[in-house]
Amino acid sequence: MKPTTLRAAVGAVLALAVPAVLVPASTASAAPATGAVDKATVASFGRAADTLLTERTSALLDSVKTPRIATQLDRKVRLAAAAAKSEQAGLTTLQARKKRLAGLHEAYTKADVQVAVDGARSAGGRAVVRLTETTTLTYKKVRGDEPVTTGFKARHEARFTARPGGTWELTALTTDDDGPIAVNDPTVRKRVASLGPTPSAPRASTAWTSQSVPKRAKAGVDYAAMAAYTEKYWRNYNPSYRKFNEAGGDCTNFLSQALQAGGWKPETGSADDYRKWWYGSSGQSDSWVGVNEWSWYALNSKRVTSLANVYQLEVGDVMQMDFDGDGSKDHSMMVTYRSRYGLPYLTYHSTNTYRKSVASIIASYPDAVYYAYRT
Repeated sequence: MKPTTLRAAVGAVLALAVPAVLVPASTASAAPATGAVDKATVASFGRAADTLLTERTSALLDSVKTPRIATQLDRKVRLAAAAAKSEQAGLTTLQARKKRLAGLHEAYTKADVQVAVDGARSAGGRAVVRLTETTTLTYKKVRGDEPVTTGFKARHEARFTARPGGTWELTALTTDDDGPIAVNDPTVRKRVASLGPTPSAPRASTAWTSQSVPKRAKAGVDYAAMAAYTEKYWRNYNPSYRKFNEAGGDCTNFLSQALQAGGWKPETGSADDYRKWWYGSSGQSDSWVGVNEWSWYALNSKRVTSLANVYQLEVGDVMQMDFDGDGSKDHSMMVTYRSRYGLPYLTYHSTNTYRKSVASIIASYPDAVYYAYRT
């Protein structure tokens, strides 16, 4: 059963078309045979995934002390034994994350989880379902100046195996996104041995500091416009730009769009010249879309300077992450809100996320390497 603070919207979103091949005309009105996947079964898959994602999310709520994973996810779907064991271990990871967040003065009071089924395929008593999760978490007023909510959209793949009697087991639910994990994703990425700091930017400290670095206005640069653009298009992409979700991630492409919206002027030239930064109808510079290439360009052009600490980031500033410490940066994001207490909140693509605090990111990735840039 879902906590009363969480609302499912599966019934509303499952009106999405299910591929006709899943519902043969000869059996569409009959009870499906074992392993057959009709529209009703796909709806059950969606509800089962929604239940599991809701239970994961509940582990982060301030009001939930002992979260548990249900084995019966829907009338027709149970959680496989191995998956249940993995999910229960995942709750321990999420509770530890909640504890780290509390130490950083952050908590959530309620959440809204919605799951949409994007597509499904089946063969031989097995089914694979593609899903999109849209989750909004409400910040607890710990300091009093937090934004109201944070939110994200995450793509998932769920795998099911048919059981006797027309029932199914959910055997795995994994994320399909390349960016930072969503705050309710219990995945733990192992850090590998570091190859040493990259030559392009010094690492930024993640230790809390109240020492600010005042941001000075720059002619022709509008930081509020950068933040406004990012918060406008974090979920609904600007159709004027190409997407790069399937080509390594859209995070730096989105960052570049926001910088241009705030006054950064293109510098045209060869696409592979990191000293250039531009976007065109038939192509773009590597620095427009590449995480490392953007850092090289931004520092070389003097459009940014490095900050010593991630808590010194202001609206319009940029944070990058190296998830596994291998010396190559993996993700770019922009600060779109800063609380009076001095906590930066970031908005980004891949996974599409709105106003996620630096504290929350550090709690999810305590061993990552961070880079902070003053724009």
